Amino acid sequence: MAEKNPILEAKRYLDNARTILREKAIKEDDRYTDRKYVKLAGHAAYTGVLLALDGLFGLKSKGRKDINWYREQVARTDKKLLTNFMSAYELLHLSMSYDGNQEVSTAQSGLKRADEIIRWVEQKTANC
Repeated sequence: MAEKNPILEAKRYLDNARTILREKAIKEDDRYTDRKYVKLAGHAAYTGVLLALDGLFGLKSKGRKDINWYREQVARTDKKLLTNFMSAYELLHLSMSYDGNQEVSTAQSGLKRADEIIRWVEQKTANC
């Protein structure tokens, strides 16, 4: 079986997160109405970020490293990327995935950070 492109997979997960928010979480004014789908969308988007980073760091195994490992690796790579990664972690993983934060602005900010990380990794790996 051919190996999947981590950037394409990361983008697919982000697209899935956006679809979940749009079609299932249902936006009313500045909040989503269904916490369950906010959690699913946050998890999907954060997984996309980790897939992109796994591709950057050459991780092939299915097992996940903990946040401290990612933080250290990203800090060694680029300080601005670290800022975006920590924001994505807090917004997508903690606020959305765990807490089910239903604020539209939280999701928008988290997805923006995820896009920036994936785009950065895509540019970095294209130059290798």
